[in-house]
Amino acid sequence: MTLTVDAVRDHLPAAFPEAGPDLLVALDIDGTLIDHEERMTTAVRQAVGRLRDAGARVILSTGRSLSAVLPILEELDLREGWAVCSNGAVCLRLDPALEGGYEISDVVTFDPEPALRLLREELPDGLFAVEDLGRGFKVTAPFPLGELSGEMTVVDFEELCAAPASRVTLRAPHLSAEDFHALVERVGLHGVSYAVGWTAWLDLAPDGVTKASALDMLRERTGVAPGATVAVGDGRNDIEMLRWAGLGVAMGGADEVTRAAADLVTGPVEEDGAVPVLSALVRA
Repeated sequence: MTLTVDAVRDHLPAAFPEAGPDLLVALDIDGTLIDHEERMTTAVRQAVGRLRDAGARVILSTGRSLSAVLPILEELDLREGWAVCSNGAVCLRLDPALEGGYEISDVVTFDPEPALRLLREELPDGLFAVEDLGRGFKVTAPFPLGELSGEMTVVDFEELCAAPASRVTLRAPHLSAEDFHALVERVGLHGVSYAVGWTAWLDLAPDGVTKASALDMLRERTGVAPGATVAVGDGRNDIEMLRWAGLGVAMGGADEVTRAAADLVTGPVEEDGAVPVLSALVRA
């Protein structure tokens, strides 16, 4: 069931700032702002716009790569501030005066080779990808249509292992989500952060890097108080972000583990569940 604006406001601390530069609002994209067919409703677009126009620091925080975030920033007319990509490994500074309207402000990388080789032993026929920052992905074989954004360059597995990476993705289209989850748990990945998606999909990031770690860095950089933060998301890669925020809201489509990390649960993306949350932050 979708929350009401009043229900959200009832959960805000008494000293919670009004929408403005003292408020940071972190928003997941897929399953939160857009549905699983890549559609964003007018209501969501307008709710984000009201926060933006009020001066709040609206930060898209997503597992998407840089190239997949840019169209959403454009659709929401978010031209100033920050964005978190690749589950926290890449941050953008947005400024219309910059070439292309943004610059890569922060990148955290890791050596992907140990994890790649370990996973390949378990899934020799899996699809592996390493983010090629600003361009797309280097892949061992083409991914299913629409699953990766930007240019896909097919390379040898050894090339994937050879250079530091900000993000590694593993896809096993032949496995069920349940079997894939069990396999990942059995492998026992060390020295990396990872998030398992809704399907047989795994994202690896540098150890300790999450959406929350990137957001806290940006919070400090912008001078926002620790409690003056809101986060909305629906996936396992949002759990740390929901716990980090002063108010964490899980979407209705989230699983029980993700819901348990949140302070509130709103309706699913199909019911514009994010809208009352965002609307509650803007005082009429």
